[in-house]
Amino acid sequence: MKKDRIHLFDTTLRDGQQTPGIDFSVEDKIAIAAMLDEFGLDYVEGGYPGANPTDTAFFARRRTRRAKFVAFGMTKRAGISASNDPGLAALLDSQSDAICLVAKSWDYHVRVALGCSNEENLESISESVKAVVASGREAMVDCEHFFDGYKANPAYALACAKEAFAAGARWVVLCDTNGGTQPAEVRDIVAAVIAEGVPGGNLGIHAHNDTGQAVANSLAAIEAGVRQVQGTLNGIGERCGNANLVTLIPTLALKPVYADRFETGIDAERLASLTKLAHTFDELLNRSPDHQAPYVGVSAFATKAGIHASALLKDPRTYEHVTPESVGNLRKVMVSDQGGKANFINALKLRGIDVKKDDPKLDRLIQIVKEREATGYAYEGADASFALLAYRTLGSVPDFFHVDSFRVMVERRYDANGQLKTVSEAVVKIVVDGETMMSVAEGHGPVNALDLALRKDLGRYQAEIADLELADYKVRILNGGTEAITRVLIESTDDSGARWWTVGVSDNIIDASFQALMDSIVYKLLKNRGEAGRVAAE
Repeated sequence: MKKDRIHLFDTTLRDGQQTPGIDFSVEDKIAIAAMLDEFGLDYVEGGYPGANPTDTAFFARRRTRRAKFVAFGMTKRAGISASNDPGLAALLDSQSDAICLVAKSWDYHVRVALGCSNEENLESISESVKAVVASGREAMVDCEHFFDGYKANPAYALACAKEAFAAGARWVVLCDTNGGTQPAEVRDIVAAVIAEGVPGGNLGIHAHNDTGQAVANSLAAIEAGVRQVQGTLNGIGERCGNANLVTLIPTLALKPVYADRFETGIDAERLASLTKLAHTFDELLNRSPDHQAPYVGVSAFATKAGIHASALLKDPRTYEHVTPESVGNLRKVMVSDQGGKANFINALKLRGIDVKKDDPKLDRLIQIVKEREATGYAYEGADASFALLAYRTLGSVPDFFHVDSFRVMVERRYDANGQLKTVSEAVVKIVVDGETMMSVAEGHGPVNALDLALRKDLGRYQAEIADLELADYKVRILNGGTEAITRVLIESTDDSGARWWTVGVSDNIIDASFQALMDSIVYKLLKNRGEAGRVAAE
């Protein structure tokens, strides 16, 4: 039997950006879009060009290779033609493959929010979709508040959906914007829309999680006939978040009730990188991954001592609904030393490092990692640092350079014009090929000064790091007080487009930063020699 295709639409960079405390930079968006694209999403919605400088810059060129790159914006305003609406013009000028137009489909919102007539709103939907289609882009319409609108005035909500479809929209997306609709209601309303002439193959679902049922509502809509599902990484989004694609995707792929009927663009190999994707994204957000997250949490396949662990050792199916390897996670049975070693071997293989089970160096690596984790290190989002630790323990890393010492000074003073200034200066004493060199640099803050001084003169290796750039710098306080342990995560990139993450931990933020900076440079030098290419998130 031929399976129906479910199209996966990610709105992390647009709707996910509404999450309190999250504000993506252009560099953040570029990195996340590349991750989503590589994972195999069908659509990546990047934001609202014309609405803010970040999104406008992000849409200056196409940011995906496989996935369709989607711009989001409003339909034209009532009383203005599509050709004269500046908001619509910004969308049409963007370097996107598709344009998603948000349209009111609840007559209450048309009256209160837009201040126009129901007929004018229908015209705005139709003319805007036609303008997108005429530009050669794929058009889709997010029917905002559709389910609440349908419950208040079914005829008008249906009219909005039908108008979008008739005008040429590839996808008409039914939005549970307030997140209060129940799965049974979603199922019935989707069925009613299909019965009114909008095919399920042209319908999408956009669910919010205000009752904790965004995933359930998305699955109910799929069961009723929709073939596009929208969501975000780790369920981020305004208020309580959006449907979590990290939960939806493996459910569709691994549960026979869905897998027997549907297929997505995520094959088994990509699905096995799901845990890494989810945890890396959390590190980019500078937050701890949810330990109890379905499929990808560190506790998702963890079992403590007792009858559960005993049964699990005999047959994992006794307490696992899917195999952890299918989503790139690990089984954790805390009563078994051998089980722990097997987990470590699996973690190393995921990073392209092969090691024999009886290698005593493996025991040493496990001990080191456990000791470091106890002090605050976290390697899920710092593959380059983990790779270096593994190479150093299991094999060797060339001694490219040695840092004898470093010093950082921060001075707050008034300049000659009476302006208060804070000046940071760093001094690094480094040994390369037996020659000691001292580099001094001023920077915008102590970490920047230290970075500049460290990379100022590496002797014969200097040319190799000319294209090395620090793309991001994140700090997490691991406990309270000014004496707190600090974790620093640094993202680096080079001209090849590769990106890698390094970590440092210390009760001194400068020392933690220096650890991560040194790892970044050493990893770059290894990468140049082809020794680390399998490990970085490229």
